[in-house]
Amino acid sequence: MDGLPTQNTSALALPRLQLNKGSSTSASGSESKPKKKICCACPETKKLRDECIVEHGEEACAKWIEAHRICLQAEGFNVEIGI
Repeated sequence: MDGLPTQNTSALALPRLQLNKGSSTSASGSESKPKKKICCACPETKKLRDECIVEHGEEACAKWIEAHRICLQAEGFNVEIGI
């Protein structure tokens, strides 16, 4: 066992740990930003909201507007109430 390079093995483990730290930092930074454009996020609630507004008017569709807003916020967008 005298021929095993124990110092080189520990030196190889250190860069891997540093890479993991770097990747977790960048991953947490990207999680706070939306992964899609706002126009492409939440297509289901967007469709329901838009159809309701066309057929019944904005005032009658508050629940669909709110559902879409909540979905967008869950995707990472900062959406405020515009009414």
